[in-house]
Amino acid sequence: MTLSANNTAHPSFQRLRVSGMDCAGCERKAVAAATRVAGVAHAEANAAAGTLDITPEPNVTPSPEAIEQAMRGLGYAVVSKPAAGEAVDEPAWWQSAKGKLVLASGALLALAAVLHLAWPALGSWPFVAATLVGLYPIVQAAWQALRVGEVFTIEALMSIAAVGALIIGAAAESAVVVVLFAVGELLEGVASSRARRSISALSDLTPSTAWRLASVGEAPEEVPADSLAPGQRVLVRPGDRLPCDGRIEQGGSYIDESPVNGEAEPRYKRGGDDVFAGTVNQDGALTVEVTRRADDNTIARIIRLVEDAQAAKAPVARFIDRFARWYMPVVVALALLLAVVPPLVSGMAWSESIYRALALLLIACPCALVISTPAAIAAGLSSGARRGLLIKGGAVLESLGKLKVVALDKTGTLTAGAPEVTDIEAWHGVERAEVLSLAGALERESGHPIAAAIVAYANAAREKPQLPAVEDGRAIAGAGVSGRIGGVEVTLASPRYAAGVATLDEVANARINALEEEGKSISVLLKDGVAVGAIALRDEPREDARKGLDALSKLGVKAVMLSGDNARSAAAIGKMLGIEAHGELMPEDKAGYVSRWQQEGRGPVGKVGDGINDAPALAAADVGIAMGGGTDVALETADAALLKNRVAGIAELIQLSRATLANVKTNVALALGFKAIFLVTTALGITGLWIAVMADTGATVLVTLNAMRLLRHKF
Repeated sequence: MTLSANNTAHPSFQRLRVSGMDCAGCERKAVAAATRVAGVAHAEANAAAGTLDITPEPNVTPSPEAIEQAMRGLGYAVVSKPAAGEAVDEPAWWQSAKGKLVLASGALLALAAVLHLAWPALGSWPFVAATLVGLYPIVQAAWQALRVGEVFTIEALMSIAAVGALIIGAAAESAVVVVLFAVGELLEGVASSRARRSISALSDLTPSTAWRLASVGEAPEEVPADSLAPGQRVLVRPGDRLPCDGRIEQGGSYIDESPVNGEAEPRYKRGGDDVFAGTVNQDGALTVEVTRRADDNTIARIIRLVEDAQAAKAPVARFIDRFARWYMPVVVALALLLAVVPPLVSGMAWSESIYRALALLLIACPCALVISTPAAIAAGLSSGARRGLLIKGGAVLESLGKLKVVALDKTGTLTAGAPEVTDIEAWHGVERAEVLSLAGALERESGHPIAAAIVAYANAAREKPQLPAVEDGRAIAGAGVSGRIGGVEVTLASPRYAAGVATLDEVANARINALEEEGKSISVLLKDGVAVGAIALRDEPREDARKGLDALSKLGVKAVMLSGDNARSAAAIGKMLGIEAHGELMPEDKAGYVSRWQQEGRGPVGKVGDGINDAPALAAADVGIAMGGGTDVALETADAALLKNRVAGIAELIQLSRATLANVKTNVALALGFKAIFLVTTALGITGLWIAVMADTGATVLVTLNAMRLLRHKF
């Protein structure tokens, strides 16, 4: 399993952890404030992850203090230069600024009510005082947002409504409105914090300390896990979590990888196998060589990928944001009309028309609408990550649910990816041992499953061949490998490629055809352009392949196999799995199939693969999906990754996407439905200020809770 996360190409890019951002409005204010700081060229806020990305102008370093001050002015707290995957240290709700506002304004409202009942002569002044005290931080936030160019904010509308209510003599309702608004903001913040914790809690899987082995024979030393460097060695005792990504040097044990990829069954790992931070060593002591720093281990990269994915908004989320930007000015204009027109046209009392206009402002606040989509997208991405389904953005999550065709690679995707050598052919006087030696040497540095099988067979041979040094070794995309051995150009490639660069005699063709009829994959060995031998391998389908393909069929998605392997072998596997199969395809051929299906209107096309030869098709597809055990190139090119290495994960991705999109539609319907009902009742004077705030708060809470259901999505 290999992951890549690239935040930005700018060398001075900085990611800050920011607490207090809960919605798209918070993001806009944070970005507006940050970009006003001298030296900041670009800023991007992500409320779902609690991050602020700063890109400075060329040759300029913005003042960290100035950025932090700009955030504090908006009521946010900043933690700069966090450890990889470190969660924002958010206080308990009653210790947060929003929690304190709820407690203070609630206490003041209660006190005002008691004073009003005990001393009626005081009139409405206790409620006026309660309103002004509770409103102060809200007005302050509105003013800070106004200073950075954000005019139509929820705080501004709230301030106008509360002050307007005081002016027309509705002090008691104004005080109630302030309290209800504070409660709504607090609930929104608590829900957002929960979504953030669902991902940042992954960082807790890595232990804070590790037992480092300074040298052989010395007692292990307990050190901070984040101080480990590549090349160092650590002792992992039975029952311990692994503190790092590494490679086992000594020992063997069953490793529980479920914290990282959700795989329920522990896997036995031995010397030479890779292990990952956060996984659990079950029953044997291990000596592990560290291969990655703490800020670049698997857990840290998963967290970064999900945070980046949350920042990449889905098209529906971008539409909602654009809608909210013109929606709020329109609502303010309607409120002004409602305040002015009725008194002038029908003789309505000014106090009544202004009261209705203020209530309209409150009910029309787009909080529920704005949070409806990002909350669902963030919850969907988080739910997927905890199941080993990594999705690189809301746009990808939205596209997955629309797939109609999925093209899958054969080796390592539909098959176990662990082919075994069955036959070694030698021609033109070359010994079988030499064929194996040359093939093993060429494939020694390759990460493809077929290469691993050939090298493993060579290493396990009764008379273990010497693997000579290879000069100028290079991969032939979709065909094989080549290099110079002892001054001779040697190539190990598919029969199709070999036939194109060399002449295969009758003996070679006959043996290749016979082996392919048995459903075996063939690699032909060429020395200076002459076919001198071949190696045959066979790979069996994954245990879950048929079940995963059946799940796709039930979702109405057609599965097709595209393989670089010979046509007979591809057809044999396709027949076993009951799907359409195409073999002997070069990388450009696979990409061509994907493009053709798109042009023919067969629907959005997904591509699943794990190797270098899959990269063009992954890039051409509407959604590229990499198997978690694949190469860095495949994982970089893909839009999503299956960390479990299970075919069933493809259907799970599509199910999660459709569940998320359904959740978004429900949220938007709830938000707009509440708005529509109470806009009418408010304009008619049926509902007042506090009902308006309760409706807005209630809608926000409902859509947030509905989105949080995705965190418990059942696959």
